[in-house]
Amino acid sequence: MADGLRRLVGAESGRVLQEKLESWYRDYEINSCDQNLNRCCEIIELNSEIQGQLFTILNETSREGGHYAGVETIKTRLLPWLGTCFSCATSGRLFETNLSLAQDSIEKERQLRELASNQTFQLQELQEELTSTRLQLSHVQQDLKTSCAQEKDALRKLDRLNDYEQQIQILRDEISILDAQKSVLQSRFVRSRSPSPRHSESKSPSPLPLRSCSPGRARRTNASRRACLVARFGDIYAQERLDAETILRGYINDMEMVQRIIYIAAVESFHAAKTAYRQFKIRVRDTLSLGHSGPESLEDAVLDYIVRHEDLYDVQASVNEVIRSMNINPKISFPPEIDFIVISTLIRELCRVAFSMQTLVPPLDVAFGIDGELFSETKYHRSFESDFTAALVAYHVWPALMENDVVIVKGEAVTKRGALWSHRSRSRSRSRSRSTSPLLAHHLSRSRSPSPLRSGSPRH
Repeated sequence: MADGLRRLVGAESGRVLQEKLESWYRDYEINSCDQNLNRCCEIIELNSEIQGQLFTILNETSREGGHYAGVETIKTRLLPWLGTCFSCATSGRLFETNLSLAQDSIEKERQLRELASNQTFQLQELQEELTSTRLQLSHVQQDLKTSCAQEKDALRKLDRLNDYEQQIQILRDEISILDAQKSVLQSRFVRSRSPSPRHSESKSPSPLPLRSCSPGRARRTNASRRACLVARFGDIYAQERLDAETILRGYINDMEMVQRIIYIAAVESFHAAKTAYRQFKIRVRDTLSLGHSGPESLEDAVLDYIVRHEDLYDVQASVNEVIRSMNINPKISFPPEIDFIVISTLIRELCRVAFSMQTLVPPLDVAFGIDGELFSETKYHRSFESDFTAALVAYHVWPALMENDVVIVKGEAVTKRGALWSHRSRSRSRSRSRSTSPLLAHHLSRSRSPSPLRSGSPRH
């Protein structure tokens, strides 16, 4: 008996029966009628196997007790139960219960099929709506692209119109100046040919007044223009300077020389732009003084005119001047087959900003710096390759922006111990005599107002 009971326990038939019952209970609602009947038959078969094993154990147990052992228990418990299980009434009730369960299963299966059919129909409707929505979205995107293209075309036309209006305004201003000059010349011509001063005065036409150029506009916009120019100066340091550094590194391996070239280009650009501004201002003052009349002073009128006509600034002439100065600067060297024109973009932007900064009140300028000067925390940042214990500047990377004697934007410098003296020894042995390259000569020939050569050392 112990062996049969051990085999029954080891087979874990009771646990398997319980798991099948639980699994059937979970899946009963979604199973079909045939599936539920098959599950039930499987459980009945498993239960029959367990009952067969139990009856075998019962038989073996009764034998172990002797001929009359267990008779009372079998009589009082087993026989009544067997009679109840095999009675007709019980069988009828079980059949009715099974029939009812089968009908319920068939009904639930029908409901599930209807539900699945409804869900399939709804899914088809959703797919049709999604297709329609995608088609509408495609039409909207196409309309948006068309509208964007039309808007860009309108903006281009508007920009072109603004350019035309600006050119017309410039031409009108120039015509007014020419009319004033013509009136003055006519009056001088009449006075020179008239024998009587009184007659000359009576015959000479009065000069035509110049059209007012928005009196005081430059001073009213001074603060906003100053903020924009300071921000642009910082952008050049962050963008055009790095672009020029990348270009120069393609020709020069010495990073110190690359940074020196860029610094000298910045200083020379400001010097050339300031020189061009002074000359331009003199020409404008001489012209406007011929027929100036109005509530604003002549200086305000000159400043307003320059601010409104900064596009007349010959920036290419300043670029050529900067390149000429750099070509004879003893502090920097460059391969003879390459010209400094490769960084003309940086020089041009610096000249434009420097020229515009001269129209501010007060004007902005870059700080004067020399190798070996005492490092100033208020004027410069130390470069990352600096010796932070050194007190003297070995060389400059970027100039500081100044307003009178106040630092507006810090520059950048490198401090190293002994670097100044080694650089001076290298400078003594370096020859910087180079002929102008054909590419530079071509650009110099396009300059409208070239200025004479000047010393290569930075000046302000």
